[in-house]
Amino acid sequence: MTANIHYENREIEGERLELTDKKAIYWLGPNVTLRGCTLVTNISARWLHLVSGRLIDCTIHAKSELKTLPWAAMKLKGCRFKGRFGGNDFGFREDVDERWRLGGIEDCDFSEARLNGCRFFNCDMSTIRLPRWPCFTFMDARRHGADLGQQEWPGFFGSVIKVVCDAPEGTVASTWHAPTVAEKMDTTVEELRAALERAPGIFM
Repeated sequence: MTANIHYENREIEGERLELTDKKAIYWLGPNVTLRGCTLVTNISARWLHLVSGRLIDCTIHAKSELKTLPWAAMKLKGCRFKGRFGGNDFGFREDVDERWRLGGIEDCDFSEARLNGCRFFNCDMSTIRLPRWPCFTFMDARRHGADLGQQEWPGFFGSVIKVVCDAPEGTVASTWHAPTVAEKMDTTVEELRAALERAPGIFM
């Protein structure tokens, strides 16, 4: 039988929360505040529901890759991310449902994380510390779309460019992991880096 574990309607400070039971469904919110906590995950994103709340000065450590998790309902401030994150969205969004307008992100550190296909919405990226190469980030790709589309890209990486440049409204950045992308797009890390160095709006 699947257990439901709720963290809701309260403030938790300085605790370590282990979200690692693969037979449980975890709920953060509504109205939960985690302050100075360590949040450890080792579950699929389908078993983690972010309802609403705030994470302040927390460390979020994904022991296994956390895939396709939308953080839009949570306000993240001063948090540090570690581990692997794939297809996660950070920041509030106005183009989905009302619950996704509740959150936001600022002053967060991803320098020790591996991000692939992760997007940032409606936030000031100058307050976000991004991972360096072999991760790379398209900054404001919608504005650079024409230039990016005219670049020559190795393998099938042009399909990634189309996705990046046609991102939903409010997208301010997207981060990728070069070895993962290169393998899937039939190119090499070296060829990809050479192309990225010629393109505008890339942080590596």
